[in-house]
Amino acid sequence: QVQLVESGGGLVQPGGSLRLSCAGSGITFSNYVMSWYRQAPGKERELVARITTAGGSTSYAESVKGRFTISRDNAKNTVYLQMNMLKPEDTAVYYCNGGINYPYRRYWGQGTQVTVSS
Repeated sequence: QVQLVESGGGLVQPGGSLRLSCAGSGITFSNYVMSWYRQAPGKERELVARITTAGGSTSYAESVKGRFTISRDNAKNTVYLQMNMLKPEDTAVYYCNGGINYPYRRYWGQGTQVTVSS
């Protein structure tokens, strides 16, 4: 049974920081490209950050560049999203996603709420 379990969300003031974690099980984690997506109320789900299998390459949405950092620890089957200088517009449910192409598989976590508000 494949599971991606996010944690670390919560309420934070503007300018604050949070670190999200996503622990994977039931998959060979190191073979999966891992991503973080988010979905704000009334908006479509959007890609926030992505990291390749060994962590050698990362990419970010323009809106979070310079503030968020994605990383992974394959020994712990975990991917992280360090979020700094948070803004109210970062408020959303954040989802972990794991993907592999051969065979084609995509898995999602259940999401964790991040609220940025004073």
